Amino acid sequence: MAKWFLKEAFLVSKVTLGILASGRGSNAQAIMDAIRRGEVDATVGIIISDNPAAPVLARAAEYGVPARCIERAGFATREAFEKAVADELAAHGVELVVLAGFMRLLSPYFINRFPGRIMNIHPSLLPAFPGLDAQGQALRYGVKVAGCTVHFVDEGMDSGPIILQEAVPVRDDDTPATLAERILAVEHVLYPRAISLYCQGRLVVDGRRVLIREGEK
Repeated sequence: MAKWFLKEAFLVSKVTLGILASGRGSNAQAIMDAIRRGEVDATVGIIISDNPAAPVLARAAEYGVPARCIERAGFATREAFEKAVADELAAHGVELVVLAGFMRLLSPYFINRFPGRIMNIHPSLLPAFPGLDAQGQALRYGVKVAGCTVHFVDEGMDSGPIILQEAVPVRDDDTPATLAERILAVEHVLYPRAISLYCQGRLVVDGRRVLIREGEK
């Protein structure tokens, strides 16, 4: 995998984010809150959900962010669905696609529409416990430390280059729900931080490694 850098143009203008979410959107809210506080130099161009009942759509309205539901059932093929989503993102000038609980594995077609410009957060210390029920997987395995990972998205499941990680200790009395709650609190800090680094043009992908260039904290 070749080394690539973010566009230097990002350093002189706000990056437009497009958030994809299927559920309540707590990470989407954390990102929008960080933008409001001036911690992330970006704007949210649109929030898209594949679930018409997703609370994230109401959150978008509260923040005055454009939002749209695009349901998979309305399209004959997966590629047609993904094309509609990608076209909507492009129509809103989205430069970085942020997955915030979007419960679909993206195809190579979609990933190639936004090469190197899709981020995801996963509730484990990847490459451990990819996929669904990461917290339950961690507890069943008996690990002493869990956590979360922000990574760029590639064609695999939770397998792209890792940007940031943070550990969360596992308690003896943890359940998947209690562990998930503590990890989520860390996600709400880590994800905006990773997006901010991207917006500052400080991330360099070299093979599987993501290097962070020096700059303002």
